[in-house]
Amino acid sequence: MTTNDDDRGDEAAVTTYESTPGAVRPFTGAEYLDSLVDGREVVIHGERVKDVTTHPAFAANARVIAGLYDALWEEPSRSDLTVPTDTGNGGFTHPFFRPPRSKEDLETARTAIEAWQRRCYGWLGRTPDYKASFLATLGANADFYGEYAPNARRWFTAAQERVLHVNHALVHPPVDRHLPPDEVRDVYVHAEGDNDAGVIVSGAKVVATGSALTHHNFIAHHGMPVQRPEFALAFMAPVDTPGCTILCRTSYAQSAAANGSPFDYPLSSRMDENDTIIVFDKALIPWENILVYRDVEMANGFFHRSGFLPRFALHGATRLAVKLEFIAGLMLRAIEVNGTGDFRRTQAAVGEVMTWRHTMRALSDAMIHSAGPWTGPYVQPPAEYALAYRVLGPIAYAQVRSLVLSTVGSGLIYLNSGVEDFAAPEVRALLDRYLRGSGGHDAVGRVKVMKLLWDAVGTEFGGRHELYERSYAGNEEDTRIQVARGAAGSGLADRMLALVDDCMASYDLDGWVE
Repeated sequence: MTTNDDDRGDEAAVTTYESTPGAVRPFTGAEYLDSLVDGREVVIHGERVKDVTTHPAFAANARVIAGLYDALWEEPSRSDLTVPTDTGNGGFTHPFFRPPRSKEDLETARTAIEAWQRRCYGWLGRTPDYKASFLATLGANADFYGEYAPNARRWFTAAQERVLHVNHALVHPPVDRHLPPDEVRDVYVHAEGDNDAGVIVSGAKVVATGSALTHHNFIAHHGMPVQRPEFALAFMAPVDTPGCTILCRTSYAQSAAANGSPFDYPLSSRMDENDTIIVFDKALIPWENILVYRDVEMANGFFHRSGFLPRFALHGATRLAVKLEFIAGLMLRAIEVNGTGDFRRTQAAVGEVMTWRHTMRALSDAMIHSAGPWTGPYVQPPAEYALAYRVLGPIAYAQVRSLVLSTVGSGLIYLNSGVEDFAAPEVRALLDRYLRGSGGHDAVGRVKVMKLLWDAVGTEFGGRHELYERSYAGNEEDTRIQVARGAAGSGLADRMLALVDDCMASYDLDGWVE
């Protein structure tokens, strides 16, 4: 391996975006949008997107995220969304970017996560604070990265001070699964070699949700263990890295703009986080952006040993609680306009949706209030509640969507085609008469509620969200196996067995043992 050890740990090739000389602060919304116009290679429908901030596939979602950044600067939201940095720069940051030293710090972080999620009604899973689940660990657990610990600390500082928007891609594309991952060299991310400047990387990773609108890609490994060192990689790469291409799925926002209006597709048109494939073609990753290289054990252990897992579960449970709260409220409004609020079956369905919301909230409570010592002065949520969320979250969302469909029923499609109908006087008269709701709700009000609910659960956007929630936590078998293995490793399984043994020791063939 050719390296320049003297260069590692010196000045970083970490992209920074400073609008005021001498100041390192979080982006404003305008600065965030400006930072995305950087020559990144984003492809959709055969087109290379020149500017993701104006393209109809991405523009509306980019502005929602810009609004989150603006909230860091505005009162009164700023008081819930910011804390002083702990990097020594005298700035401020979103509290989830700062590693917690106490349960109170975790509570403060959750408050901020929830505040941002309420601005997008729980529908954005990859807000900038999501990847703070990992980025904050780069400071608290930098030594995990061995010789690359200085790189971890630099990225921790840069991410915290600017509240960088970072995506991740950890999984191999689902091709050639009959082969061990180390043999699919033409597709899976691997190092082709290295030189004084860095590591040359080729291959693809999935699924990089929202990557077209982020600043950096974090690439690592999760899944079937790699065996060969050239596949043992973890690194940061600016989205505009030469040789990096972002391949996007179809855009629900673009389709919504072409086929309707925000009235017809209120979620699809703004909240579509485009899922992508990241492809590297002989891309040079500078040494200062490398976190793991040719260390098979470290690459395979990243997911569970870096500290990322329990923090992403805290973020996920908090976000999902807000999302389910929104769906519960929308369901309440829908049965009101349907006139079915007094039906026992309807009331039971709403109660179950609310119960799943309460469950997610309770899991986040448990992760905070049962947090314990981690590394140095820092604390972490306990793994067992994080693992429980990974199992229950997908079950909850699938059941909630099913409850909405079965409870609201045909009311979700007893709708006119679009907003233009209301502008045609002869059609409007029919709509006002035949599409009005119960309890005094007029046609516009009823249709508005049902179109919002249909966009949440029935459109392509809505269907994608069930798949997202099912897949977000990982393979459904692995998530359950990890609960069992975690219990075995922590001694919880032994305590469970001991409780059973104690019971069985209290009686025998002759009756109760004195």
